[in-house]
Amino acid sequence: QCPGIEPLCLDLADWDATEAAVSAAGPFELLVNNAGVAMLQPFLEVTRDALQRTFDVNLHAVLHVSQIVARQMIAQGVPGAIVNVSSQASKRAVRDHAVYCSTKSALDMLSQVMAMELGPHKIRVNTVNPTVVMTDMGRANWSDPQKSAAMISRIPLGKFAEVDVVVNSILFLLRDKSAMTTGTSLMVDGGFLVS
Repeated sequence: QCPGIEPLCLDLADWDATEAAVSAAGPFELLVNNAGVAMLQPFLEVTRDALQRTFDVNLHAVLHVSQIVARQMIAQGVPGAIVNVSSQASKRAVRDHAVYCSTKSALDMLSQVMAMELGPHKIRVNTVNPTVVMTDMGRANWSDPQKSAAMISRIPLGKFAEVDVVVNSILFLLRDKSAMTTGTSLMVDGGFLVS
């Protein structure tokens, strides 16, 4: 649908390969950090591997890729926008999501610090915080009808999000129509946090 976009397939935990590939791909004006993993385990059963992998992808990679892109934006003297895809789980505890919730809470705060430090360079940084989204990962983790019913019952709009709803929120934050919006978490949660 977007012929000008060339995807890069990378293991974002490999900092050297990521640095080389992303640095060569510029120049940039916009960035969406959307890679994420959810390795769900009860708190007492969290493994070191799950902890490391989830932080590597959900937090460390965002910091690293954003550094590369923001440095290029600053060097070119162009304004830009960065949107980090977080989660409603950054704001409220969810059973078996100890590590996931922690990475997304950390991502929200990282995004606020980025907004503060990159604002003088005319780079805006925001997060989109959706409820469960019907991606492959969302379906895999929420396919149990009993589990999904319990979550949906806490969402006033009574459903999980479709991908296009989240995409539209991201597009809003990337566009000039949100030119005075930075350091903000845009909840796309169907009202989950007010329930």
